[in-house]
Amino acid sequence: MLQLAKQYHPEIQICHRLDKETSGALIFAKNPETYRFISMQFEHRQVTKVYHALINGLHQFENLEVNLPILNLGNKNVSINKQEGKPAVTFFNSLKYYKHYTLVECRPVTGRMHQIRIHLAAQRASIAGDEMYGGKPVYLSAIKRGYRLGKDQEELPIMRRFALHACEVAFKINEETEISVSAPYPKDFEVLLKQLDRFDT
Repeated sequence: MLQLAKQYHPEIQICHRLDKETSGALIFAKNPETYRFISMQFEHRQVTKVYHALINGLHQFENLEVNLPILNLGNKNVSINKQEGKPAVTFFNSLKYYKHYTLVECRPVTGRMHQIRIHLAAQRASIAGDEMYGGKPVYLSAIKRGYRLGKDQEELPIMRRFALHACEVAFKINEETEISVSAPYPKDFEVLLKQLDRFDT
């Protein structure tokens, strides 16, 4: 993403990260002053981030606070570790219930690697398709009655990544001005929810 952004503005810097398979809003700064200004907001937990995740199973989360420290083990591996982990807090709210899945709003306060994914897994509510944390992909054959695959056809999941999307980010660009940016669902996330609306309600 940074390589692409640099084609528009050579000085550009990226202010935070998303996991490779996570879609959604990213903040880039066009100059070093803005980069520092936004970095300080991340450090002081003043940036509001809202994600949507589709999780396996039915889960009623009403402003559920998950406060479980996360230890970075290196090599893109993390674990919950109450002794050595760094503080990590996420709030969860259920938005929509299907027969076998729940659409959830996730508001991370801190920004640890894999935070939303591991915090949901700790609630036995893994993100659909997130096999690293026990999430199972969504197959049409599992939700659509009478669905038959053609001979010698291998069925692929409806969505070929885990179902996590960064839909909103709000931050200040100077002391007076706050901006909020929304990212609509990408096509694969939208298609997944449409199929669930049709066959899993």
